[in-house]
Amino acid sequence: MKKTIKPVVVSLVAMSVLSACGTNNSNNATGNSTNSGGNASSGEKVKIEFFQNKTEAKATFDKLVAKFNEANPNIVVTQVNPPDAETVLKTRAAKKDIPDVVGLGATDTYKTLSGSGLFEDFSGDPLAENIQPAYLQMLKDLTGSEELNGLPFSSNASGVIYNKAMFAEAGVTVPTTWDEFMAVAQKFKDNGQNAFYLTLKDSWTTLTPFNSLATIIKGNDFFKERTAGTVTFADSYTEVAEKLLKLTEFGQKDIFGKGYNDGNTAFAKGESAMYLQGVWAIPEIVKANPSIELGVFPFPATNDAAANKVISGVDTLLTISKNTKHKEEAKKFVDFLLQPENVSLYINEQKAFPAVQGVTQDDPTMDGFKEAFTAGNLADFADHYIPSAMKVDTINQSFLQKKDIKAYLDQLDKEWDKVANRK
Repeated sequence: MKKTIKPVVVSLVAMSVLSACGTNNSNNATGNSTNSGGNASSGEKVKIEFFQNKTEAKATFDKLVAKFNEANPNIVVTQVNPPDAETVLKTRAAKKDIPDVVGLGATDTYKTLSGSGLFEDFSGDPLAENIQPAYLQMLKDLTGSEELNGLPFSSNASGVIYNKAMFAEAGVTVPTTWDEFMAVAQKFKDNGQNAFYLTLKDSWTTLTPFNSLATIIKGNDFFKERTAGTVTFADSYTEVAEKLLKLTEFGQKDIFGKGYNDGNTAFAKGESAMYLQGVWAIPEIVKANPSIELGVFPFPATNDAAANKVISGVDTLLTISKNTKHKEEAKKFVDFLLQPENVSLYINEQKAFPAVQGVTQDDPTMDGFKEAFTAGNLADFADHYIPSAMKVDTINQSFLQKKDIKAYLDQLDKEWDKVANRK
């Protein structure tokens, strides 16, 4: 999921200085959204570019964009959702061509672009008043800044998706500890069934179990300590590595030959009892098998049931280019998206959770996560704190193929230090 960004960071720093000297006059293939359109107050149509990075959410955002455009005839919002959107956005950022409105996850990419001064500061803005405070703080913790350069729109959750019929047939219950989890997995294996359907052809899918294990076992303060040089992966992540590797014993035969789309279809057909994914996979699973009865539960990374949190973070935040020529219209569109009825449409279609207060996710499939959301038993994704240039997903993938724990942990430390030394 993460892509290399450090060469872009150098460009961003340079261009941040140049931005004070003038505006961007480029007319490249992507267009210059900050200089496009007319003036709504003069009766001309203002053109707003809405750039967002979630391919699976394109159709839902199309509905919301159409609804907004119909209600605002003097504003035309166009959604842009290219493949490899984060890389495209970073390339455009280096050219000072930031779209008017951006929808992005709270990732290292957001942290880097936010720190380069490219996004609006929403501190004290009325648009932030109805956002759940925990998610606002999550953004500040990620960036290390008191500036609020994005507005959380939706959150997601990852853990374990399971087939209720297969659990009932096997006579097993939802596990709440690691030992129980492994016992359930062994029961399915003994029955000649796949406990998990693993999709390690797509390296990013290693991040779902990695994030649960890393966050729950070590906590995300580990990354502050790693930055300070007081800890290393080699002396801290052995349990994470051992458990990540253990999961591969319970997958199908060709775990490195199947990707995410294969997994969605196979799990929908009952080819495994559990699927180590987030709620974003549920719409695709149900599409492949509308009659399947699904449940979810927190990934039980430890034998302390109370410590096994749901991994949840800001899946989509909304922000505005600091240099857009149409700030009023851009804010109007963001305000529209944040209205409860529009948030409800989005989270219901995308099986996400709301970051806006007063909106609830009522799909019974999500019941296994709701208790954690109610109690605040949540933790952020570990990879949000890891520089994307490390490519931790491909490091994980290689480790699961080679099974060398020492080499894996040493590589994590080596790549962390390499990225740190570029700063």
